[in-house]
Amino acid sequence: MSRLAGPALRLTVLVGESDTWHHRPVYSEVVHRARAAGLAGASVFRGIEGFGASSLVHTARLLSLSEDLPVAVVIVDEEERVRGFLPQLEELVAEGLVLLDRCEVVRYAGRGVGGVGGVGGVDGVGGGAE
Repeated sequence: MSRLAGPALRLTVLVGESDTWHHRPVYSEVVHRARAAGLAGASVFRGIEGFGASSLVHTARLLSLSEDLPVAVVIVDEEERVRGFLPQLEELVAEGLVLLDRCEVVRYAGRGVGGVGGVGGVDGVGGGAE
């Protein structure tokens, strides 16, 4: 596991849940490419309501017909590594929003050999179990 502490860059990719790239959800492709690129971690968050450039409101409310809820993929790593990953998003994100924010990593800890510790997912950043 890489050590990540101090100044970092947070990459947030906002897309629709039904957005696809080669028959695969865009958010899933972003996560898998981030892992392949060796980034510190990625988490996907599903929104319950939102709108974007089209001004069409998407909602999870019971009577709504929308199934295209907003999804946010959040990645945090060293600035150089995050910026190096941006070209991959050019081909993936046809519709959506890509944000960069400077942040500070206070704690980044994964699970130890015995499965002790960690926050969120296996890598300590979020996501699910492997």
